[in-house]
Amino acid sequence: MHGSQHSVTMIYLSGLVGFLLVLTAEARVGNSSQLHFCSETKQCLLFDPICRTDEYEVRHYDSVKWVSTDETSFFMEFVAMKAFRRLYEYITGTNDHGKEIEMTAPVVVKMPDKKFWEMGVYTVSFMLPAEYQKRPPNPTDNKVYIHDMPEMKVYVRSYGGWMMSTSDQRTASSLSNALDLVDAKYKKGFHYAAAYNSPMTIFNRHNEVWFVADDDPACSSSEESNFAP
Repeated sequence: MHGSQHSVTMIYLSGLVGFLLVLTAEARVGNSSQLHFCSETKQCLLFDPICRTDEYEVRHYDSVKWVSTDETSFFMEFVAMKAFRRLYEYITGTNDHGKEIEMTAPVVVKMPDKKFWEMGVYTVSFMLPAEYQKRPPNPTDNKVYIHDMPEMKVYVRSYGGWMMSTSDQRTASSLSNALDLVDAKYKKGFHYAAAYNSPMTIFNRHNEVWFVADDDPACSSSEESNFAP
């Protein structure tokens, strides 16, 4: 009897641990009220702040699921409408469950590092809401796919206005120069562009450039205190 109770207890505890792990994973897709610059959707991608300098901030993101599509072109503007339409169709019911899925923020574009005359592959992604992080509906369009963006630490610089190839590249170049000055190690060949606003929003727009840290982030201990999103 004692052994049976022990087994039941162990099963209960392992189930509880599993449940808590799921909650922890989904907690990083959270209420938008936790981020002052993410106010147009109910759920936003949350992060753990690590530090901030005069030139950038550093964040930690947990691994979360996204729905994505790829397009090859010269400029982001040429792919944005086509990619956005595919993803919008997915969240409005073009999936194997026929489910309508709420929009989240940010919309993230993986930007290739290339010369302006070169073609590049752009990946546009919508984050899945917390309730679909564990079992998202499968896309029915073969150009749309679900994937896990890995856990990562990123260097971030924010800017206002509209996210365009020129404004993104200008911000990315400025951020990479700042990182190079402090010998920060980050992944080369691409960066992420994150947009938090609807195309209909005119004022107080918020965009970001992310470089993925390739080592322990370059921060001084004095910068790590009293930093909240």
